[in-house]
Amino acid sequence: MSERSAGDGRTAADATGEIGRRVLRLRTERGFTQRQLAEPAYTAAYVSTLEAGRVRPSEAALRHLAGRLGVTYEELTTGRSPRDATRLRAGLTDARRALATGAAEDAAALFLDLHTEAERLGFAEERAAAQLGLGDCALETGELSTARDHFEAVERLLAEEPLPRRVPAIRGRAVAHLLAGELRYSCYLLESALDELNASGLHDPGALLLLYTAAIGPYMDMGAHGRAMRAAELALALAPQVDDPGLVARMHRGVARTLIAEGRTAEADASLAKAQELYEQLRIHTDLAHCHWMRGYVHAQDGNLERAERELRTARDMLASKRAALFTVQVEVELADVLRRRGRTAEAEALLLPLLTRSAEADGEVPAEAQGEAPAGTEGAGLTAERGAVHAGGAHRLLGLIADERGDADTAEEHYCAALSLLERTGAAGDLADLCRLLGDLLRREGRLEAAMDAYRTGLGHRAAPGTTTLGPAPAEPPV
Repeated sequence: MSERSAGDGRTAADATGEIGRRVLRLRTERGFTQRQLAEPAYTAAYVSTLEAGRVRPSEAALRHLAGRLGVTYEELTTGRSPRDATRLRAGLTDARRALATGAAEDAAALFLDLHTEAERLGFAEERAAAQLGLGDCALETGELSTARDHFEAVERLLAEEPLPRRVPAIRGRAVAHLLAGELRYSCYLLESALDELNASGLHDPGALLLLYTAAIGPYMDMGAHGRAMRAAELALALAPQVDDPGLVARMHRGVARTLIAEGRTAEADASLAKAQELYEQLRIHTDLAHCHWMRGYVHAQDGNLERAERELRTARDMLASKRAALFTVQVEVELADVLRRRGRTAEAEALLLPLLTRSAEADGEVPAEAQGEAPAGTEGAGLTAERGAVHAGGAHRLLGLIADERGDADTAEEHYCAALSLLERTGAAGDLADLCRLLGDLLRREGRLEAAMDAYRTGLGHRAAPGTTTLGPAPAEPPV
């Protein structure tokens, strides 16, 4: 047997010493002598040796001592009180419900209290669950660096556990990098975990479904549509083996993105309707808002701009009520696109400018008093290269289009170049190619033909074989 056999990084000697100290403490609290605790099956000398950590007790001895001390065998061997464990698990369930239905800051306060209590009691599993909850709360509020710290802490706590136990934290870290605009690294994290799971034969359907679903987003943003569609196919094949309705609903949302890319908008809307029904049953408000968000995108793709606006406004209001600041401003970028397409450019511009102004103010570029009033739920929120880079690029693109349409070529060029600078860091191939086309058209109309040709060439480079220059070999696949 390995010396590291206690299962949590402790050696067997460490575990024996802890049990001895626990027996000593409980015996003293109850006022027993060593002889009273030992009899009739054992001797006082045996108890003395055990308390000093010099002997590894048998299961029979521990069960005898637990009975005499009035505790359970588990509590004596692990220090875990079943009552404390049950109380912490119930608290974690309540905190998860608070995150699903209320504001992330309120849920974070619950998770923090539970984390502190679990740490005090030495409950590693519950401590990891509370830390994971804190990471999910930070994701929702847009505190991406904090979220990554929490997820990394979970991975350290569960370092000795099988990989499927760590997958939710890996997925959370990948999402944080995705939201920060680090698409390649997000893919790397997810694909590395998939390779390890599949290559080692750890066929855990829930863990695989979580990873494949999470991979769809960065694949799509990078233009690696083939990989995104294969991930969606594998997710659909795994779904019947998973009994977590929230996870299945998230899968339907991811699959809808690939259907939209193929122009199968009716099927995409049907997939989103399935997800929405599950989220409504589960009362998971943030994910339900994401369904409205994506259905708005589907309707916009179909040209039904009135329905698109209605769905996006619903999504924005739901996310703002939960104070999910980063997601709220991302929806506002897509809502502004719909408003522009409906001819309401002043409203679109009024939505977009504050998002970028608040970011500039946070960087010290704009005085606070020069800012407009932030919409409810987005106070302090803004889009930057490190926080929502893809949507920040989208906001500059839309402002460039608006300026271009009103004949302000200089302002349009500034916004297009700002968008390119943001998106080049992310590797969002399709968006980059479209921006290069817009910039090239603008420069050509201005008579700057050489600069226009450079822009078009750059766009063709981003459009050619999307994804192949940024991603390595596809990960191994599960036996489904």
